[in-house]
Amino acid sequence: MSREIEERIHQALQGVSDPELHRPLPELGMVKSVEFKKGIAQITILLTISGCPMRDRLEKDISDALEPIAEVTSLDLIFGVMNDEERNNVKRLLKGGKEKFIPFAQPDSLTRVIGIASGKGGVGKSSVTVNLAVAAAKKGLKVGILDADVYGHSIPRLMGIVGKRPTAIDQTFIPVEAFGVKVVSMEMFKPERSDAVAFRGPMLHKVLEQLLSDAYWGDLDLLLLDLPPGTGDIAISLGQLLPSSEIIVVTTPQIAAAEVAERAGRIAHQLKQQIIGVIENMSDTACLKCGEPIAIFGSGGGDEAAKQLSTLVGANVPVIGQIPFTAALREGGDSGEPIVISDPMCLASESFTAIAEKITLRPKSLVGVRLSLS
Repeated sequence: MSREIEERIHQALQGVSDPELHRPLPELGMVKSVEFKKGIAQITILLTISGCPMRDRLEKDISDALEPIAEVTSLDLIFGVMNDEERNNVKRLLKGGKEKFIPFAQPDSLTRVIGIASGKGGVGKSSVTVNLAVAAAKKGLKVGILDADVYGHSIPRLMGIVGKRPTAIDQTFIPVEAFGVKVVSMEMFKPERSDAVAFRGPMLHKVLEQLLSDAYWGDLDLLLLDLPPGTGDIAISLGQLLPSSEIIVVTTPQIAAAEVAERAGRIAHQLKQQIIGVIENMSDTACLKCGEPIAIFGSGGGDEAAKQLSTLVGANVPVIGQIPFTAALREGGDSGEPIVISDPMCLASESFTAIAEKITLRPKSLVGVRLSLS
């Protein structure tokens, strides 16, 4: 009888996943032993690291999984820590048995990688990145953000995860998750948040490579790269590390900004990256008194940038969305709650949701598909 119940407990644990790795506990080798005696289920779980921040969550998930087993009246949960060999087994499992590599650069990768670029700072590129990512995650997609703005990283603040650090399994680390989005930022690895980053070209390339390859991203549908403004080493390195990545250029309605935005697209074009569209941020907003649209930052900048980029690449580069100027967008960034979460029905949120819908739908192609001609 006890053996039969122990087998049912093992089966129940198959439905419990590690909160960070999103893999079943037995698959990760975390279930060391299961014993059942006189209504008590004694289970020993091996954590990847001591002081695992998800310990309480695991305890609740295991308890919930055993609830349907009526014979189990009490749970005695014992936590241990994996040894080096057991941790190495987890790392091999996560990496598919391969050595260090960038999963999104592999030919069989199904993740769409999009860099969010701008010609200059101050156009709201990072806010756009965050809200697009969260909007896509709300649709049920698996989404990640790489804060590639190594010098001016702001994604942790915008996502409300300031001070959070990834869980490390030796040289592999688990991205911090917020609002259903996995996030990696250079800020998470600095001894102090106020410390400045002062890397030069070759070191920058190495840092970006490590952030992409050492993280366990899991199976993502979409990875957004928050690029630094302008052109430089990071844009070139990412074009080399992720040659199949695509680019969205963010600009403002000001015509003068369109000329600067075109330069960001030019470097992407030189790296053979496809420019899939332009987003005009800080567009017309409604007057609080009369409701009429007010063009605080001018008008036509998005269309002009799209026109210049279309001429550059010799193909249509559309304006894929306009985000109306609203103070709530800035307030959400300061508080760490994206506007698509804090006010999902406002015009800005609706715009982000519509853009997310566009970038998560790819045109179907028969390239690489084996056709039956019989």
